[in-house]
Amino acid sequence: MFFEIPDRLRPGRPYPLGATFDGQGVNFAVFSANAEKVELCIFDAAGRHEVARLPLPDCTDEVWNGYLPEAGPGLLYGFRAYGPYDPQRGHRFNPYKLLLDPYARLLSGPLRWSDALFGYRLGSPRADLSFDRRDSAPAVPRSVVVEDVFNWGDDRRPIVPWSKTVIYEVHVRGISILRDDLRADVRGTFAALANPRFIDHLHRLGVTTIELMPVNAYMQDRFLLEKGLRNYWGYSPLSFFAPEPAYLSQGGLNDMRLAVRRLHAAGIEVILDVVYNHTSSGNELGPTICFRGLDNASYFRLVPGNERYYINETGCGNTLNISHPRVLQMVMDSLRYWAESFHIDGFRFDLGATLGREGTGFDPGSGFFDAILQDPLLSRLKLISEPWDIGPGGYQLGNHPPRFAEWNDKFRDGVRRFWRGDAGLRADFAARLSGSADLFSRRHRKPWASINYVASHDGFTLQDVVSYSQKHNEANGENNNDGHSENYSANWGTEGPTDDAAILAQRERVRRAMLATVMLAQGTPMLLAGDEFGRTQRGNNNAYCQDNDISWVDWTLAQTPAGSSLVNYVARLGIMRHYFSALQSDRFHYGAELEPGVRDIAWFDERAEELGPDAWQNPDARALAVQRAGVDDKGRTGIVLLFINAWHEPITFSFPAPQRRWYLLTDSAEEDSRAREMRQDTVDVQGYSVMVFANRVPKELRLADMGE
Repeated sequence: MFFEIPDRLRPGRPYPLGATFDGQGVNFAVFSANAEKVELCIFDAAGRHEVARLPLPDCTDEVWNGYLPEAGPGLLYGFRAYGPYDPQRGHRFNPYKLLLDPYARLLSGPLRWSDALFGYRLGSPRADLSFDRRDSAPAVPRSVVVEDVFNWGDDRRPIVPWSKTVIYEVHVRGISILRDDLRADVRGTFAALANPRFIDHLHRLGVTTIELMPVNAYMQDRFLLEKGLRNYWGYSPLSFFAPEPAYLSQGGLNDMRLAVRRLHAAGIEVILDVVYNHTSSGNELGPTICFRGLDNASYFRLVPGNERYYINETGCGNTLNISHPRVLQMVMDSLRYWAESFHIDGFRFDLGATLGREGTGFDPGSGFFDAILQDPLLSRLKLISEPWDIGPGGYQLGNHPPRFAEWNDKFRDGVRRFWRGDAGLRADFAARLSGSADLFSRRHRKPWASINYVASHDGFTLQDVVSYSQKHNEANGENNNDGHSENYSANWGTEGPTDDAAILAQRERVRRAMLATVMLAQGTPMLLAGDEFGRTQRGNNNAYCQDNDISWVDWTLAQTPAGSSLVNYVARLGIMRHYFSALQSDRFHYGAELEPGVRDIAWFDERAEELGPDAWQNPDARALAVQRAGVDDKGRTGIVLLFINAWHEPITFSFPAPQRRWYLLTDSAEEDSRAREMRQDTVDVQGYSVMVFANRVPKELRLADMGE
């Protein structure tokens, strides 16, 4: 300590919450409606010894507060809260348990598991109705006072229009931990995201926006550690403000800011995957680390009439009580903190349906949505919801309010099934290809509201979608009982890796066809990191606990002939999407005539005959042609034509009238297709493939492929 700790704290201010350094000392403010006393615990510089325990002297509007003069950044602290221990009434105060500050901007390190973390006596026949008097401080990380100082210079948000957005889902650790071209202390951290080679790779793919899986400090669950596993995904939040300590290298918090600044300079947005639906403390048998010990009855949704138990709409043991004004304030403060202090460009809300729940169930006009949509900063950022949870009425795809985009699992499943060759899917596939208007064309929403993907962190990678018919989660230690059993995947003849050339060729065709569907459909495309060069999880579709080479991105795959070819293919698709306004998502297409003989969208069969009601319902039809047109900012009409064959044999397609000069831009059946002019009236489209034509060739492809 570089200052003398007084015998008591001065009266402080109830706002802002958390620990705030003002240049002369630190103000502490923490919410608890039901506590009888809250103490500030101060630790030495090493964090080993508690050197002072000072009651917060004032409580204003249920916010306990106090001021510590001469304290400053780097101070290590925690709280202890006194009040009734009465689980059956929802109260679980235990002053023997050191508590994290809910607003802590930095944690001193990871949680260390100990039986002392639990507010009750483990093994007691009274379970959580018992009371534990062991001090939990040796096991709990310290909250750290910080000062937000960073030179942002002329940093500006790229503000990429939704219609031009291409998302790349990234795990901070997994994307770089195997990169041997980076220093060891940089791999797996925010600093690696600023690496020029990574940024160049994103540019090559046409990515405009990276979506980072949870970066908040999260818990390593005890049951996983006991099995030799680790929480890899991070959907078990310890803090809503502090970054995960393992993702910080020597620069501390500014590592993340520097990465964002450099990505912004390259024109790339950064979105955070955030978890506000639950905390890491589990159900009534979980540990007391923060919220449970500060004010269990306020922070969590409890079963009415039996407040010992938690409402569990998340599958994680508890549900955060967003309906409480102070809890909602905390969520909003957290979002604004990331947006203001780290210049984050948007958020993807895990289990977003939970956040929209009121007493009567999911409500698109809930307090959570209203609070965000009226906020002058947050309402202008990119907002994405995972539109489901496991509670009653928890599937809410398409029902979120305007300004929100949603993960579209109907796109994922429908596209997988169509390219697997399932019957009766032509109409559904067309709906997904045209922006899922059946789900999103209401309340003046736009096609970009549909986040289109065939693979994400949750489930198979794209390579595994075409390599495995069944999940293979044995490494998770749950006898392969975890994870979804229906993945709408196919192995095309052999389960897993194979040397069979015919099977490998088939898998490549289907994989390229799926990528073309994602990148060229109306809506917002999202790629899973590594899918562009064949990353596999060896059939594991629930790799949340695999912090190892099952989950990590193996960049050497990008150097193989197959991986390099696929990267080039995705890059071509990215060029097409950014070049043709017809492929972008500013409005839904319903067949409006743009000029004589040219409509914004038109559907044909392989004979170039427009599809009628009976044809749409033909369960055996696997062929489809879609022509889309749009006018660019120079007044030029760009026309894109897709010939799609999900049958196992080649199908001959005819070009629709009127006759015009067509250029083939890519053929997913070819490993290395090049742009060329088509001079015939028909073309054979190979099985399980898509051919893309246009009335002109983007400059990048024309120079590379045609030598012009």
